Amino acid sequence: MKNVKVYSTPTCPFCRKTKQFLTDSGVEFEDIDVSADQQKGQEMVQKSGQMGVPVIDVEGEIIVGFDKDKIAQALDLS
Repeated sequence: MKNVKVYSTPTCPFCRKTKQFLTDSGVEFEDIDVSADQQKGQEMVQKSGQMGVPVIDVEGEIIVGFDKDKIAQALDLS
């Protein structure tokens, strides 16, 4: 199982879709609420160069936004 982190906020609809997709696919992930943890928010920006969420980190491969195909490919789900 790959190490997956989802940088998200509670109010983001695409964050919820991302986490639901991972859950439905049986993928365990660490959910990081960047609205509650400023340090993790800075970590997300350093990794992705983006302020927007979600940012998905799959073993160091960074995916910005809810892109089902890219997420599935990074996790070898397809």
